[in-house]
Amino acid sequence: MSELTIWTLDWVPEGPRGFVRDLRLRWACEEADLPYAIRTVRFDDRETNHLDRQPFGQVPFLDVGGLKMFESGAALLHLARSSDVLMPSDPAGEAETLQWTIAALNSVEMASVPWWFLTLSGDENNQMTGWLGQRLDHMERVLSETEWLAAGRFTVADLLMADVLRIPKVRAFGDRPATEAYVSRVTARPAFKKAYDDQICFFKAADEKRAEKA
Repeated sequence: MSELTIWTLDWVPEGPRGFVRDLRLRWACEEADLPYAIRTVRFDDRETNHLDRQPFGQVPFLDVGGLKMFESGAALLHLARSSDVLMPSDPAGEAETLQWTIAALNSVEMASVPWWFLTLSGDENNQMTGWLGQRLDHMERVLSETEWLAAGRFTVADLLMADVLRIPKVRAFGDRPATEAYVSRVTARPAFKKAYDDQICFFKAADEKRAEKA
């Protein structure tokens, strides 16, 4: 694969660290042994300073030898197609991986993210609670019956689903032992630990740079 660059913010507060979505791309690269570089956009005017590369002013976005992509899900699928570690090459395995990758984004994260934002107002039993509970119950049933979501092994679908499900408030929502075992198993992978630790160290180093400028 051509030179690969993951773009993220140059700094974030402590709360989001370990959850900024460039971690998904870092993790995929670590799993597939794809060398990559990290470049940044400014946090302070992040909503407008890179609209030419990301039309919604978000991170991450990906540059692979001049091919530029935004949206972490799209970037993950692009990376997955370059490595059998992330996506099987046979049609059945690829189809299973694709459907569960999209399910993580459209069926689970689409419920969990708005629910989480509404809880910030202090309303734990907001209008999204029932919907999220239903989606998590469905995942609990699936995960009680299988170790991996696609192709009988770890794929990018597990990477993304585990990243969606590991959000602390989502992880603590109800008693779902199969889901908890799944999240623990997937995030115990060395590639996740490396990507997570690297992101944390990256933003801690950014603290020092900001302190020097203050």
